Amino acid sequence: MQTTSRTGLSDRSLLALAFLNFFLADARDGLGPFLDGFLATQGWSPMTLGIVATLGGVLGMVATPLFGAWVDASHRKRTLIIVPVVLVNAAALWTLASPGNASVFGGQSATAIVGAIVGPALMGLTLGLVGEKRFSHQVARNEFWNHLGNVASLAGIYAATVAFGLNGIIGLMVLTAVAAVVATLAIDPKKINHDVARGLAHDDGAPGPSGYSVLVSTKGLILLAVTLMIFHFGNAPISRLIAQDFSIQLGTPFRTTAVTTGVSQLAMIVMALAAPFLIRRFGLASIFLIGLLALPVRGAIVGSFTNFSVIFPVQILDGIGAGLIGIATPVAVERILAGTGRFNVGLAAVMTVQGVGASLSNVVAGWLTDMGGYGLAYWVHGGVAAFAVAAFVIGRESIAPPHNGDMDATAGR
Repeated sequence: MQTTSRTGLSDRSLLALAFLNFFLADARDGLGPFLDGFLATQGWSPMTLGIVATLGGVLGMVATPLFGAWVDASHRKRTLIIVPVVLVNAAALWTLASPGNASVFGGQSATAIVGAIVGPALMGLTLGLVGEKRFSHQVARNEFWNHLGNVASLAGIYAATVAFGLNGIIGLMVLTAVAAVVATLAIDPKKINHDVARGLAHDDGAPGPSGYSVLVSTKGLILLAVTLMIFHFGNAPISRLIAQDFSIQLGTPFRTTAVTTGVSQLAMIVMALAAPFLIRRFGLASIFLIGLLALPVRGAIVGSFTNFSVIFPVQILDGIGAGLIGIATPVAVERILAGTGRFNVGLAAVMTVQGVGASLSNVVAGWLTDMGGYGLAYWVHGGVAAFAVAAFVIGRESIAPPHNGDMDATAGR
C-alpha cells in the first residue's frame, strides 16, 4: 500500500525526485567537467577553452531569466526537464564523435541555452511538490542525491574508460539520460502545486515580471546576486584549470577528471548531510560565510603546489564552498521573495548575474594561464573571494534573512 507524507505527497513522487536528482547529476551537463580535459588532450589551448566556456555562459545567462519566467507560468515542469536532458546529451555525443569547431562551439552553445532551464525547472518542481515549509530541507536532500549521483557517475566513467574506452563513455551517457527521463515521468504531475511552485499560495493573476525587474527592485536579491557574481568569478575556472593542468601532465583526461571531480563531490555529499543541522544551529548567514571563505584558501593551496596530491585538499574545499553555496542560494531566494509569486524568475535572475561572473572569469583565467601559467590564475581567482566575503558581510541581513524553524531536520521524517 502506498503511504503518504505529512504534506500529502506520495512516496512514489519523493522517490522519483530522489532518482531524478541522482541521474540528473550526469544527464543535465553532457560532458560537463570532462570537456576541458578531453579537449585539452586534443590540442585545444586554455585561451580557446576559455572562449568556449564564456560563449556558453553568456548564452545561458541571456536565456536563464526568460526560462525562469517560463517555469513560473508553466504547468508542464516535467517536460521542461525532459527536453533539455535529451538535447544536451545529443550535443555531447556530437562533440565526442567529432571534436571540431562546429561541434564544440555549436554543441556547447546549444547545451548552454537548453540547459539553462533545468535549474529553475527543478527548483520550481521541488517547491511545488513539498511546499515552502519543507523546501529548504528538500533542497539539501536534492543536493545529497545529486552529489551521490555525481560520485557514482564519475566512478562509472572511470571504470567504463578503463574497460571500453570512448564507447564506454557514450553508453553511460545514454543510460543516465534515459534513467533521468524515466524518473521525471514517475513524478505524479497531480502532486505539483503550480501556485506554490512559483512562491505564491494564491496566484494574483498578474503577469510575471522579467528577471531583471525582479532583480533591481529587491535589495536582498541585488546583494545576493552581486556576492555570487564575485564568488563565481573567482571559483568557476579553478576546477576547469585543474582538469586541464593535470590531464595534460598525466595524459588521461577522463580518469584524471573523474578523480579530481569525485573528491569535491564526496565533500559536497557531506555538506548536504550537514547543512540542515548547520543552518538550524548557526543560521543561513553562517553557511554562506563558510562557503565564501573556503575559496581563498583553495586558491592559495593549489597556487603553491604542483604535484597531483594537492587536488585532495583543494577539491575538498571546493566541495565545502560550492556545496554550501549551492544549498543556501535557493533557500535565500525563497525567503527573500516569499509571498511574491516570483520565486523561479527571481532565482533565474540571480543565476543570470552569477553567470556574468562565471562567464567573464573563463576568458580572464585563459589569459592569465597563457601569460603566467596555471599558478598565476589560481592565485588571482582565489584572491577574488575576499571581495565576495566583503559584499556578503555588508548585506548579510538582507541576503540571508532569518526564518522561523530554520531547516528543521526532523521535517517529514
